[in-house]
Amino acid sequence: MSNPSKTFLTFDEQIDYLQQKKNLVITDPVQAKTILEQIGYSSLIGGYKAPFKNSTTKKYRDGTTFEQIVLLYKFDEELRELFLKYILRIERQIRSLLSYYFSDKYGEQQCNYLNPSNYTNNTRSTNDVAKLISTLNDLANKNKDYPFIVHQRTAYGNVPLWILVNYTTFGTLSKLYSLLTQDIQVKISKHFFKVNEKQLEQFLSVITKFRNVCAHNERLFLFKARNDIPDMTLHQKLGIPKTGTQYSQGKKDLFSIVIAFRYLLPDQDFKIFKTALIRVLNNYVKSTYAMSENDLYNYMGFPLNWNKVSTFKK
Repeated sequence: MSNPSKTFLTFDEQIDYLQQKKNLVITDPVQAKTILEQIGYSSLIGGYKAPFKNSTTKKYRDGTTFEQIVLLYKFDEELRELFLKYILRIERQIRSLLSYYFSDKYGEQQCNYLNPSNYTNNTRSTNDVAKLISTLNDLANKNKDYPFIVHQRTAYGNVPLWILVNYTTFGTLSKLYSLLTQDIQVKISKHFFKVNEKQLEQFLSVITKFRNVCAHNERLFLFKARNDIPDMTLHQKLGIPKTGTQYSQGKKDLFSIVIAFRYLLPDQDFKIFKTALIRVLNNYVKSTYAMSENDLYNYMGFPLNWNKVSTFKK
């Protein structure tokens, strides 16, 4: 187990270390030990200590309790569950639209999605196309973990794309979309109001990173992707400030996914998501004295007027 002292510590020693060396208040060591057993030191303390640390002493601010770190962990856990639920809805629609329009153009035979000629002819993408086809070929012709694919392969000698896409990762799906010919990308993007094919590509690339964070139980509220979603009308209407020419919020932080949802989810789904998100945020702010609402929003990249995201037109 990894911990700040770089040596193995028992659960009891971890608790002693946090109390004696890091100035963390632990009022119920027995309960703290149970939680450390369930979550792990690295996931809990390593993942959620930052907002509570004194940057000068590297210790916890006076009065910080173990319970406050647990509350933040549980809040983030709720966020992951909520965001993943709606990411999966977008993912489902992209799988459906992508396989439909590709098959409509090229047919149902797997040789068509394994043919590099049926993807972008941009020379810079040659290696990416080759890697994608290798991934799809392995899934269609070699994978033995998915009975339905095995059945299609053995019974018919062919795995149509509308079956295969259900077993690809979202990362592979996003890459597949990015390598499609433009005419197919346009047909897919037209299903999303005021989103063009290039903007959809950027959205999917960033959503992929956040999906992985949610699926792997990593820290979400502080996560920032390395790439950005596109500049959208909502950035301007929300009055998000710029640093130079770049918007300072809603580009690669958690709020960028809220903006993505506004464009990619049906309006009713977004309203339900937003209501649930407000509840999760409010419940956490009410439960803690260690973090203000403004600080929480700042960590997540949320502007103070973020809830107007559904009142402005896209």
